[in-house]
Amino acid sequence: MSPPHRRERGLVRPYVVTDGRAHPTRNTLDLVTLVVAVGDRPLSGPSPEKRRVMELCRGGALSVAEVAGHLTLAISVTKVLLSDLIDSGHITTRPPIPRAQLPDDQLLQEVLDGLRARL
Repeated sequence: MSPPHRRERGLVRPYVVTDGRAHPTRNTLDLVTLVVAVGDRPLSGPSPEKRRVMELCRGGALSVAEVAGHLTLAISVTKVLLSDLIDSGHITTRPPIPRAQLPDDQLLQEVLDGLRARL
């Protein structure tokens, strides 16, 4: 007896989504790069996946990993779609906001000592 057929998650193969390309036009996207949609660009031209990216990113900045998660696509496929949208001017990217660095313990101690001396 053969195992029951289960419906596969994606009916469209990844190479169809990317027009047969395996690599993005730019290699500047990493998992935490933030993606933002440009508000004045029409949504009528791009593929359904690209339109979905635009809709997702109009609500605010999302990371590449978040976009891939929402689309349920591989990171590599998502990077190809995003690079196409960057090239067409539909989205912009920016590096993530860096973590604030904590001041050195010695500096904090000197500030504390200085405050105590004045009070």
